[in-house]
Amino acid sequence: MNRSAVFRRSFRKDFPTAVRGEGVYLWDAAGQKYLDLSGSAAVNFIGHGVPEISAAMAEQASKLEFVHTSQFTTTVAEEYAQELLAFAGESFRSGAVYFTSGGSESIETALKLARQYQVEIGQSRRYQILSRKQSYHGSTLGALSVSGNKRRREIYLPMVREFPHVGMPYCYRCAFDCTDGCRNCGQEYAAELERAIDTTNGEAAAFIFEPLSGATLGAVVPPPGYLQTVVEICRRHGVLLIADEVMTGMGRTGRNFAVDHWFDKSGLGQGGTVAPDIIVAAKGLSSGYAPLGAVIASNKVIDAIAAGSGAFLHGFTYNAHPISLAAGRAVVRHLQAKKLVEAADSSRPGTVAAGFKKALEALRDSDPPTGVIGDVRGLGLLWAVEFVADKKSKQPFAPELNFAALIGAAAMKRGLVVYPMQGCVDGVSGDHLLLAPPAVITPDEITWATEQLRQSIDEAASALP
Repeated sequence: MNRSAVFRRSFRKDFPTAVRGEGVYLWDAAGQKYLDLSGSAAVNFIGHGVPEISAAMAEQASKLEFVHTSQFTTTVAEEYAQELLAFAGESFRSGAVYFTSGGSESIETALKLARQYQVEIGQSRRYQILSRKQSYHGSTLGALSVSGNKRRREIYLPMVREFPHVGMPYCYRCAFDCTDGCRNCGQEYAAELERAIDTTNGEAAAFIFEPLSGATLGAVVPPPGYLQTVVEICRRHGVLLIADEVMTGMGRTGRNFAVDHWFDKSGLGQGGTVAPDIIVAAKGLSSGYAPLGAVIASNKVIDAIAAGSGAFLHGFTYNAHPISLAAGRAVVRHLQAKKLVEAADSSRPGTVAAGFKKALEALRDSDPPTGVIGDVRGLGLLWAVEFVADKKSKQPFAPELNFAALIGAAAMKRGLVVYPMQGCVDGVSGDHLLLAPPAVITPDEITWATEQLRQSIDEAASALP
């Protein structure tokens, strides 16, 4: 075997060499064309190959490529931070943005920020960060400590400081009564969080959550009332609320941030009350054009440090890198000018997101009773299709079959890129695909992609022993 000099994700898989991207399409070195139905792991939201983004990066590089944030600020950092605070909404007015190079760095930053906030306000006993099972918050050790992805955690557990993990609503496989539209189960899971906070004996600093579950559980939407109750519990106990919007933010779900589905920014009382203290963003923040992440902190958090010690005890060499920030600023301006957040609103008739939802639900409904599609779920342009060996019992496929990967391989042969995952049931069993196309996908492309997906599922199912 002629092994690559690149330390790739797997030594047992061949990877095509990508050479070009445009819109929803990618091309490899052999000339094969792929429709990127996964948005390159839910990263690309505005489409590949948008020339104004690369032009903005080149312009910034020609003026100033890098300065260290211990010595300088930059115009692009100051302007972009203001625009991002406005994008985040009223709850973050007079807040501040800490820029990083990606999601895991941003989670690390948020965890340390939550700890320092508690120290600054005189709550030095508070250090524990609570999170949920079947969640994923990043690959660094701190991020792994609050993640619930069993396969990505298990060999590193001796190196990880563990805090309480609580259950999360998953209505397709709910452990509670879901006959009332899952409102009851949401309250049961919220009560579990309150019990976990109580067990910390006053040492809980923050609770971190994904508004919609990401790749680990697959686009599970929280039941009515759940997040509102979580906010009330955290506020009552002095626990900061950290929304991990690495995958769900920057328009992906049809709102600027996914929490906006449950938070009324207008003040007119039309929505819920979910306003986190900290939002973590990455992926769609730069739409993949440059490594970029951000921690968007509310005025409450920032004031505590500004009025206290006056300095955040944290830093990365490449945080607030000017070229990455130029990419991010160009991306947010582009998605606003092209109204891509509105295009990603699956509740709005006539949008591509509504068409995508309809196509996936039709795929599920046309699956025969003996078929393998157990559930289709999601919001905006973040969806998952879960597969089962038996629909009636919801029995998952044996993990060793890696059924989702079989579908992914069949789809690649057809020129369709999807995001296969395992472990949604218990961390080991359970197969699903995450689907997160760019918001520039067209109805014809949705029709073609859905048909290729149907054929890929059929091929994988027919190959089962």
